[in-house]
Amino acid sequence: MLDPVTASLDAERCYRAVASRDARFDGWFVTAVRTTGIYCRPSCPARTPAAANVCFFGTAAGAQAAGFRACRRCRPDAVPGSPEWDVRADVVARAMRLIADGEVERTGVPGLAARLGYSERQVHRLLVGELGVGPLAVARAQRAQTARVLVETTDLPMTDVAFAAGFASVRQFNDTVREVFACTPSELRLRRPGGDGGTPGWLTLRLAARAPFDAAEVLHFLGAHAVPGLEEWDGTTFSRVLDLPAGPGVVRLSPAADGGPAVTARLLLTDLRDLRAAVPRCRRLLDLDADPLVVDEVLAADPALAPLVAGAPGRRVPASPDGPEAAARAVLGQQVSVAGARTLTARVVALAGTPLAEPVGTLTAAFPRPEALAGADLSAVGLTGARRRTLTGLAAALAEGRVALDPGCDREEAARDLLALPGIGPWTAALVVMRGLGDPDVWLPGDLALRRALAAVGSSDTDAATRWRPWRSYAAVHLWALAAPTLFTRPSLPAPRSPAPDRSAS
Repeated sequence: MLDPVTASLDAERCYRAVASRDARFDGWFVTAVRTTGIYCRPSCPARTPAAANVCFFGTAAGAQAAGFRACRRCRPDAVPGSPEWDVRADVVARAMRLIADGEVERTGVPGLAARLGYSERQVHRLLVGELGVGPLAVARAQRAQTARVLVETTDLPMTDVAFAAGFASVRQFNDTVREVFACTPSELRLRRPGGDGGTPGWLTLRLAARAPFDAAEVLHFLGAHAVPGLEEWDGTTFSRVLDLPAGPGVVRLSPAADGGPAVTARLLLTDLRDLRAAVPRCRRLLDLDADPLVVDEVLAADPALAPLVAGAPGRRVPASPDGPEAAARAVLGQQVSVAGARTLTARVVALAGTPLAEPVGTLTAAFPRPEALAGADLSAVGLTGARRRTLTGLAAALAEGRVALDPGCDREEAARDLLALPGIGPWTAALVVMRGLGDPDVWLPGDLALRRALAAVGSSDTDAATRWRPWRSYAAVHLWALAAPTLFTRPSLPAPRSPAPDRSAS
């Protein structure tokens, strides 16, 4: 029988997943074993416990709050995140996205509640009602996972690890590690899998994904759009500057060396505490928390899309690590080719971007923050007067808080606010919600590449509005790959221009 806080989970279905060691459910829930006091991922290779001895929790935080510790064999805290938080748009999902981004560490629960537009009490009540624990417990579980990664992958002193993971004191760090992993931080380091921690000054992490996952394709797509100074692509590794709370950082992303469904991330940070924000942004960039089998099942049921899904199972929707950046780049990409958008964006980065302390390869600066972009003289960038006014107006709206594009924002409200700005029409707003906010169910009205692909497969916008929900963003990427395969590693016709900006709001 399930514990009261996990009564919403289907015990029979969960146990079947555990008995079959089904990795598809990793991240959806954890299994707690009463007789051993540990919790595991569904695919744990250990002997399957008796049904009478287990209970299920939707999050690791819930299991930890109930007194269970993490399994050392299957490392349940290292699985991909639940795709539920990306799909849903309610307050709990918005809160989980903000907590993952490190909002509790930066501003506390009061700041989290303010970003959501609710009282602290209401936020706590909503999370406890669904997860069994409040925001502090969820943040604490994520701090423990960050601490384990730093202990096992670096040679940092434990004091540095404690504060980089977000703990308020070394004592709190020690107590949490002992409680969650049943050993001291020093013992955890002695048991680490191995490795030298990577290049000095860089943190090397493995970012897991659910199979199937073609890391090379996702990285190639990002590399095809790489902006000089901000991003770099060498054919294998995609690098870029991240705008993080303590200052710009650099990440290098490449397929996992073992060929598994994962990406190797090498991070160079201004402040190690930014690791809590950098990791979820990298995961959003690569869409690592998606459940590809669920997506593919829906899309493959349509004969028009079935061949595309069969040819590229598990295809992801590459995103942006930062909503405001995605919005500005969408405006810069209106009615120009990919190459033209890269050129214009590079000029904007050189003009107003936040510079790195020292260049890293060809990387020089983070994308400008809205306040810097709003105050910049864009006359020399090469934009038309109307496009320049649109970009400046967007940046001012973001800087003043009239438009919110953070991980916890309301996506429908964000789209409405964007459409209210001069020069931003349905195509631009939809692209921002898809690639800036990670909404899996977005269709881009009037997109020329999609129209061409729809004609090729004998389909129409009507199918997108009906049969492809709630995964229209993934359908769009499959169709983009058909219309412009050079962006997905294969040769093809030149990429079409995106639609002209909608001036109806001007």
